[in-house]
Amino acid sequence: MSIAITHIQSKQSTLATDGNLALAPQPAAPEAERRSPVRAVPAGTEARGFVLYVGLGEDASEADGIELAELVTELKRLTARLSPSAQTHAAVALAPAGAGGRDVDVVRRALQDPSLRKAETPVEEPALDVTIDLSRKRVAIGDDIAPLTYKEFELLQFIVLREGRTVERTEIIDALWPDSDDEARPNERTIDVHVRRLRSKLGDWADIVRTVRGAGYRFDRHADVTVLAPHAASPDRF
Repeated sequence: MSIAITHIQSKQSTLATDGNLALAPQPAAPEAERRSPVRAVPAGTEARGFVLYVGLGEDASEADGIELAELVTELKRLTARLSPSAQTHAAVALAPAGAGGRDVDVVRRALQDPSLRKAETPVEEPALDVTIDLSRKRVAIGDDIAPLTYKEFELLQFIVLREGRTVERTEIIDALWPDSDDEARPNERTIDVHVRRLRSKLGDWADIVRTVRGAGYRFDRHADVTVLAPHAASPDRF
C-alpha cells in the first residue's frame, strides 16, 4: 500500500509542475491518527520479558507421562530456538503435601504473582461438599451432578470401595474388563487416560483419586466427601 500511495503522489506532483495545475491542499490527518501509538506498558517503562506460570502437579505429571524437569528443558529449548537472544530462568514452586487448589494458582501464589494479589478479594466462597452415591451411581458436587460416563463411575467406585489402599492398574483392568479378549482389553496407559478424564470432570475435587507413583491409584477419606453405599452386598459388579 505504501508503494501505491507514493506513486499517486509522484504523478500529482508532475501534473502540478508541467501543467501548472494547482493542487488542493491535503486535509490534515485526524487527531486520532496524529496521536502516538498505544503502548503495551505504561509510559516511561519498557518491556524486558515475561513470566509464564505453568501448573503441573505430580498427579498430572504422572498422567501426562512427562517429568517437570523434562518440560522445563523443552520450554527453554523452544525459547532458545525462537529467540536466541532471550535469557531464561526456571523456578520450581513447592506446596505442602495435600494442599488443595489448582496447580497454576499454587504456583502463582508461591512465586508471588503481583497480578494475582491484586485480583484476590477477601470474600470467601462457600465450600462445596461432594457426595459419591454408589446406589444411584452418580457424583454430586454441591448442587451439580458430575457428567461421568458409566465406565468412569465404575472406575471411581472401584477405587473408592478400596479406601486407603493403592489399587494397581492391572487390578482395575481385571475387575472392569473381566471378559474382554486381548484386542479389547485395555492396557495400563489406557487406564491413565480414563483416570485423567474422570479427574477433569471432578474439577477442583480431582485429587479424590490420588496417583501413587509407580503403583496405581488410591482414595483416602476426605472431610468434605461423603460416600453413600447401599446396605446390600458391595455393588462392585454392575
